Amino acid sequence: MAAPPATQHVLDETARLLFQEAMDKPAAPFPDRLTEGYRAFLDDRFDREKDRYEQLAESGQTPKILLVGCCDSRVSPEVIFDARPGEMFVVRNVANLVPPFSPDDQLHGTSAALEYAVQALKVEHIVVLGHGRCGGIRAFADDSQGPLSSGDFIGSWITLIGPAAERTGGRGRHETLEGYVERLALQSIQQSLINLRTFPCVQILEGKGRLHLHGAYFAVATGVLMLLDPATGQFVPAIGELPRKAQPIRCD
Repeated sequence: MAAPPATQHVLDETARLLFQEAMDKPAAPFPDRLTEGYRAFLDDRFDREKDRYEQLAESGQTPKILLVGCCDSRVSPEVIFDARPGEMFVVRNVANLVPPFSPDDQLHGTSAALEYAVQALKVEHIVVLGHGRCGGIRAFADDSQGPLSSGDFIGSWITLIGPAAERTGGRGRHETLEGYVERLALQSIQQSLINLRTFPCVQILEGKGRLHLHGAYFAVATGVLMLLDPATGQFVPAIGELPRKAQPIRCD
């Protein structure tokens, strides 16, 4: 719901004053880590893939994969999948959630990215990539955590995890919080796949065999990637060579 005009005017004026105050202060230097990283990129990857960048600039992007991932800095899809520029269209948000189809006058960043990827770029695969030790999932699971701000944007967003939590049956009497968070993370991936199928464009294209949906889970500590087998509800290893402690994981 939009703010009343008088309230919006106050918010706009406050924002303008804060912006002016910030402009009057000496600018902080750009982070050295980013400048150094950019130099390394120019000297190595950009130099090796210059032709590809030129091609992408001329002809535009034609990725075959839309990946919905988490904002977590430990889980970079382009790094995990060793992706080249232009290969994946990536949208990241807190806890890698996909909301259900809800056409209204609100602002829907993830839904907008989904719409563009499916209807304009015509991707052939959508991957929902969850991960271990997710802070967003933990925030939902841990009742002792309060909102980070008066706006509680995260609190509102992670209500999308609610249906997944209901299917888990909640935290077991003798289950650790850590164990429940991981179990909920897996179930949340499935919920996002359910929500994806509420979008008419996804329903139609999947029905025609032109779009395919996948669930995946990345274990940060071990580097193990698990893929959802929709027939069994199990997350199974993506490849055969795994550390001994990696085992198939069920969502239920």
